[in-house]
Amino acid sequence: MSIRHDQGIVLRGYPFGEADRVVVILSPNHGQVRAVAKGVRRTTSRFGARLEPLTHVDLVLYQGRSLATVTQVSVIEAFPKLRQDLDAVMVAGTMAKIIGQVVVDDEPSHRVFLVLLRGLRALEEGARGLDLAASFLLKVADVIGQTPALENCAACGAGTGLDRFSLAGGGLICRACDEGGTFRLRDGLPDHLAGLLAADLSGFTGTDSGLAAEAVGLARRFLEYHLEAGLTGPILGTAWKI
Repeated sequence: MSIRHDQGIVLRGYPFGEADRVVVILSPNHGQVRAVAKGVRRTTSRFGARLEPLTHVDLVLYQGRSLATVTQVSVIEAFPKLRQDLDAVMVAGTMAKIIGQVVVDDEPSHRVFLVLLRGLRALEEGARGLDLAASFLLKVADVIGQTPALENCAACGAGTGLDRFSLAGGGLICRACDEGGTFRLRDGLPDHLAGLLAADLSGFTGTDSGLAAEAVGLARRFLEYHLEAGLTGPILGTAWKI
């Protein structure tokens, strides 16, 4: 048992006992952490709204035999503009849900943490749209070690004839390496996907490109394949229209 200082993003929470709540926090140093916030469901709670989902916090945890306990918490970023936009809240919740599917408990997750933090900051700054969604999904694939090959053939490294994509093969496949199990991409989509992977999330204004719907659909399928789990549910479908 020990006391540790940490920071994190609150992903979600659920009731625990009569007045407590277990908060699930994404920590850059410890991955997904579950901690009890005692008395947080009382109106007189000293924590107030500081442990609401989608809040970036600085906290002190006391590690018990099973769950940790939150002893101190202060807000680093509350993302107030994001919270005033229902669509942005839904997208942010979807981002947090996806991150919860890829992060590992009690293991450092610095890159995963930064992807979510940058996504929330982008929404706070007004970023919107399907291109934002596709870029986020591609960046998640990247930080979990499943970076899609988007500039060269995933099989031979060729830089031409790249109009096919293989989920199992890890990205673009040239015509010479195509052994089936691939699908054709529309002209311009490979370059668009590469641009989305490299883009700053805060740069999406909500004016989507003509390739946005195909890009987010492909990014979703790619991430689902490598997670071996579906990114499903009404929040994902409604918020990102896929």
